[in-house]
Amino acid sequence: MLHTLKDLTSIDKTRKEYIISYWNERAEGFTTLRSHELHSEKYYLWKDEIIKHIPDHPVRILDVGCGAGFFSMLLASMGHTVVGIDMSSNMIKAAHKLANSEGYKIDFQLMDAERLLFDNNFFDVVIARNVTWNLPHPCHAYQEWLHVLKRNGILLNYDANYAKNHVTQLSVKSHAHKDISPTLLAKCQSIYEMLPISHYTRPDWDKEILEQYHPQQCIVDTTVGSRIYEIEDEFYITAPMFCIKAIK
Repeated sequence: MLHTLKDLTSIDKTRKEYIISYWNERAEGFTTLRSHELHSEKYYLWKDEIIKHIPDHPVRILDVGCGAGFFSMLLASMGHTVVGIDMSSNMIKAAHKLANSEGYKIDFQLMDAERLLFDNNFFDVVIARNVTWNLPHPCHAYQEWLHVLKRNGILLNYDANYAKNHVTQLSVKSHAHKDISPTLLAKCQSIYEMLPISHYTRPDWDKEILEQYHPQQCIVDTTVGSRIYEIEDEFYITAPMFCIKAIK
């Protein structure tokens, strides 16, 4: 576990509290969406997407920013041992409830993606979806994620330039934010505006940061969104999703 991130400043604490409150408020509706996703074509599209990157035998996986546990359950169904973490207490409660209802026993823990509480070299795979865009210190998060990976471990980070596509997303008839209240949409926009990562050129920026830690391999796939979100349905996002894969 890494300890190089200094004590949070008052600004950092305010940002964290604001982001946590946003996800706590979104937990109920978000869980409904993920429950639907577990029983949709998206489940199989994501399974096909992930399975080509990770070992075909059971390994230990950390699902960072697990939310309601969609990735955690998908990976558990493949026989992997999964730990899911999220800094939203409501999301962790929702993940436990949804996993139990689906018949999964998964270790969900309340934890900050930027301040992991695991030993170094502990996981075979670290995976995240839609997490880095709402982190105040994404550089440090990447460093933490790599430290908890074993040698030859795999980091898979799926994300998008949501801040630059927010208005376009709302103009589409069917999309993942369709049932979010105007108040929460405004709160989401505030998160975009308060975080430096919203202004970076991604995923180029992410690749540049990861390469500073000298992984064996670091590749970017910008075609993920076209495969997963081809159809405009309740899960649809307009922001082009990318995947960054790094091998420690």
